[in-house]
Amino acid sequence: MTMKATRKASGAAGNAAAPQPGMHWGERPWTASYGPGVPAAPVLPEDSLVDLVDQSVRRYGNKTALEFFGARTSYRELGTLISRAAAGLKKLGVKPGDRVALVMPNCPQHVIAFHAVLRLGAVVVEHNPLYTDRELRHLFEDHAAVVAIVWDKAVERVRQLPADVGLRTIVSVELIPAMPLLQRVALRFPVPAARKARAALTVGKDHAKGSAAPALRPVLSWRQLLENGALRKKHPRPAAADLAVVQYTSGTTGSPKGAMLSHANLQANAAQGRAWVPGLKDGRETVYAVLPLFHAYGLTLCMTFALSIGAKLVLFPKFDVDLVLKAFRKSPATFLPAVPPIYDRIAAAAAERGIGLESIRFSISGAMNLPAATVETWEKATGGYLIEGYGLTETSPIAIGNPFGPTRKPGTVGVPFPLTDIRVVDPRNVALDRAPGEEGELLIRGPQVFNGYWNRPEETEDALLDGGWFRTGDIVSVDDDHFVTIRDRIKELIITGGFNVSPSEVEEVLATFADVAEVSVVGLPRGGGGEDVVAAVVPVPGTTVDPDALLSFAREHLTAYKVPRRVVILDSLPRSLIGKVLRREIRDNLLARG
Repeated sequence: MTMKATRKASGAAGNAAAPQPGMHWGERPWTASYGPGVPAAPVLPEDSLVDLVDQSVRRYGNKTALEFFGARTSYRELGTLISRAAAGLKKLGVKPGDRVALVMPNCPQHVIAFHAVLRLGAVVVEHNPLYTDRELRHLFEDHAAVVAIVWDKAVERVRQLPADVGLRTIVSVELIPAMPLLQRVALRFPVPAARKARAALTVGKDHAKGSAAPALRPVLSWRQLLENGALRKKHPRPAAADLAVVQYTSGTTGSPKGAMLSHANLQANAAQGRAWVPGLKDGRETVYAVLPLFHAYGLTLCMTFALSIGAKLVLFPKFDVDLVLKAFRKSPATFLPAVPPIYDRIAAAAAERGIGLESIRFSISGAMNLPAATVETWEKATGGYLIEGYGLTETSPIAIGNPFGPTRKPGTVGVPFPLTDIRVVDPRNVALDRAPGEEGELLIRGPQVFNGYWNRPEETEDALLDGGWFRTGDIVSVDDDHFVTIRDRIKELIITGGFNVSPSEVEEVLATFADVAEVSVVGLPRGGGGEDVVAAVVPVPGTTVDPDALLSFAREHLTAYKVPRRVVILDSLPRSLIGKVLRREIRDNLLARG
C-alpha cells in the first residue's frame, strides 16, 4: 500500500488556527505587490510527479530534457530511461512506500533514478555524496532504505554500513558514461590533466578491490539496472497526497531530521514558481542546475521546475565557473537559481573573458543574504532580474519572494508566494499576532508546507500547529506593503555556502578529540553573506589543543562545509544559571575580538 504523507495538525495549548483580530492585514493584501501578470491564485496540479513527467514527455518529446558536458537526452529518451530504471528497481523488490536512497551529484542518472523510484510508488531519500561514513550511517539508520543508488566514488562508504540498517542492494553509478564520446576518450589520455579530471569523476573499474572488509550487500552497476526492459504500463500510480521525498534538514535544532514532502507539495511549489515568473516560455527555456539536486533548493527550482515547463536542464556535478561558461557557448542559460557567491564568480569570470550573459532573463537567489552589490553587478551583466527568495526544506522550499518587477524591495525577502499565508507571532505565545512593523516569529501556511518529520512525531507536533501553520523559527518584521525582512533566528543553525550546519552535530564530533574538554560551535558572518563555522574550545586541564590537528580530525568525520574555518581556545564557556552553554554570548565575544 502506498504510504500517505499525512499531516498531524496538532500543537501546543493556545495555538491559534488563524490570525487574530487587530492584525488588519485583510485577505492576502500582499498580492497587490505581485509582479505584472502574476496570478493571486494559480491553479495547482492535482496529480503526482509521475504525471508531471508523463505530460512533459508527451508535450516535448523531441526537445532536449537534460544536458551533461554537452551530451543531450530528449524528453522521450528520458521517459524511456525512467521506465527501464523503474523496471530494474522493481526486480530488486522495491515496492510502494519503500525508501530508496540516492547518493549522487548532479548527473542524468540522478534525474532518471529520482523519477524511477516515484514511478513505483516508492519514496526518494536524498543524500550529499560527500557525507562521511558517520553521517551516512545516521541517516540510513533513520530512513531504512532498501536500495541505494550511489555515485561510484561513494559506494565504498555505503557498502560498509552496518547490516542492521536494512539496506539490501547498492546500484553503482559512473558519471563518465553519461558524457559525450569524445570527452570519454579524452579522459583516458595518459596525461596528468586527464588523470586528474578522471579521478574527480570516478574511482574507476577497480573501486571495490583492495577492501579489507567483506561486502555486506551486492553491488550492481547502473547498466545492469537498465537491462530489464521497460516497466509495463500497468504500474503503481501514486496519488498527489502520497509521500514522494524524505529530505533531510537540520530543522530548528539538533541532528538532521527527514522532512516528508508529498507529490502535492513539490508539484505545488513548482507551479507557484512558474506563476511567479510569467515571462518564461514553456518548452524554450534553459535552466542551469549549479545547485545540488540533493538540496531542497536544487530539487525544486532546478529539476522539478525545469521538467514542469519542458525546459532544457543543464547539469553540473559541482559548481565550476569554467564548466558553466563553457556550457554557455552551446546552451546559454535563461533561468539561473543560485546563491550570491555563485553569481559573483560567474559575473567576474564572464567579464574577464568577454563572455556575454544577456541570455539570462531571470535569476532567483536563496539560502543566504543577497548583497546589493551582487544584484547591481549581475543585473548590469545580464540585463535581467536578480531577486531574493526565502524558504526552508519544510516549505518545499520557497514560500516568499521578491517580485520580478518594479515593486521589488531590495533588503527584504519579498512577499508570500501565491496561495501562501503568513503570520508574525510572539514566539513565546503563538496565539498572539504581532502588528505590521513589529518583530516576531514567522509562521507559514500553504500547499507547499511539508507533512511532518520522518519518525519524529513530537517534533512534528511542535513544528506544525493547528490550522496547518508551520513554525519557521525565524524572527521577521513585515512593513506596510507586507514585504518580509529577516531579522534574526530563534534556531542556532549556521548557514554556510547555502547549507545548514547544526552546531550540536559538529560539537559532538569535536568533543571526541582527546584534548577537548568542552566545545561550542557558532556561526560568524563572512563578507558577502553567509557564515563561517567557528569552534570555541576549552582544553582538558593540563593539556593544550592543536587547532590544526583538531581541524584535521574534523575533516575525517564531517563533510567539508561542516568543518570549522577556525578554532578559538578559551579558558571556559559562558553558561546560564541552569548550566546551558550560551552560544549567543560566545558569538558576541568572538565578534568583539574581530
